[in-house]
Amino acid sequence: MIKSMNFTELAKIININSYSKNKCGVDQNAEVFKSWMLPLGFQSQTYERALIGNHILFKSNKKPGKKILLLGHLDTVYPPGTFEKFSEDDDWIYGPGVCDMKGGNYVALCALRNLKQQTGEIVNIDMLLVSDEETGSDDSKTLSSQLAKNYDYCFVFEAAGKNHEVVLSRKGVATFNIKIEGKAAHAGNEYSNGINANLAAAHMIIDLTALTDLTQETTVNVGKCSGGVGANTISPKANLVVEARFNCFDEKLRVLENIYHIVDHAKVEGVKISITGGVQRDVMSPTLKQEELLNFINSAIGYTLPTESRGGVSDANTMSEAGLITIDGFGPFGDGDHTTNERACKNSFIRRIDEMSKILFQYTKQNSNKYVETSMKKARFA
Repeated sequence: MIKSMNFTELAKIININSYSKNKCGVDQNAEVFKSWMLPLGFQSQTYERALIGNHILFKSNKKPGKKILLLGHLDTVYPPGTFEKFSEDDDWIYGPGVCDMKGGNYVALCALRNLKQQTGEIVNIDMLLVSDEETGSDDSKTLSSQLAKNYDYCFVFEAAGKNHEVVLSRKGVATFNIKIEGKAAHAGNEYSNGINANLAAAHMIIDLTALTDLTQETTVNVGKCSGGVGANTISPKANLVVEARFNCFDEKLRVLENIYHIVDHAKVEGVKISITGGVQRDVMSPTLKQEELLNFINSAIGYTLPTESRGGVSDANTMSEAGLITIDGFGPFGDGDHTTNERACKNSFIRRIDEMSKILFQYTKQNSNKYVETSMKKARFA
């Protein structure tokens, strides 16, 4: 295992602002990554988008055997002119995306470089970088679900856990926008003629929050509320933005059914209510096949990787929902993501690159041996 590494390359893409809505910056990030991947023998396929960054798929040569997809995202969360610069000290690197997840993408790149050096050719391993993960993958999740059918395994390079845990399960998430329409009236002279949308919203906030069940790790949060005109007017309108998170199908069903029931049974007579939204990413649940893959990984690296479940969502949810055997958290350990304190541990990069290099090498070796055995059998019986 290497003892240290230079982060000059990574700094190059950290210093490119890749805010999800900054198409130019996201695409520039993709082009730099493309300049690193093509020399390894990959072909690139760009899925062009008009309003958001392009998605890009790097494709290797294919032979008989299992197929792997490495998955990352190009976008970060801070707009231009806010949090943009790379820096480092003896132990950490700092900047937007160092752990979420330009750093994770770089781990995958370095492992692929090691594999190329060891084997001379990369086969049956592709890499997909999407441009809109930080805003919910509303565009890319359809593409990801379609591509998932072409692979047997998926490694996602979101940040590692504190003890280098990989992620076997993630909660599902649903988001809703609830609009409430009442009737304006003078709060002094015509109080009884008004229909108070704010009052309906208040009842609804209490009822929605009551759906939370921490014993089941289910949460319902009204994260934003707005409404009304002024103190002397019965509120004619209100708006709620709601998020629900759940870690199993039964809880998802319970929460969704009750949200719609609350909307359909407002506690203020006469209000009109509309609701939009739904499940953004479904639950990622542990599976026996995932456990088998983890056993292979542990054998390849020579020790047992710790595992964890997370309440946050990622594109791993999408791939898991599509039926692809998926494990997340193969990026470096870091913290402060989505804040101006984002950082990633230098030693963690070294560990993760070493682990992923061993995993991909062992996978390639095993695939190659099976291919030779199959070819020999075909020749023997020809």
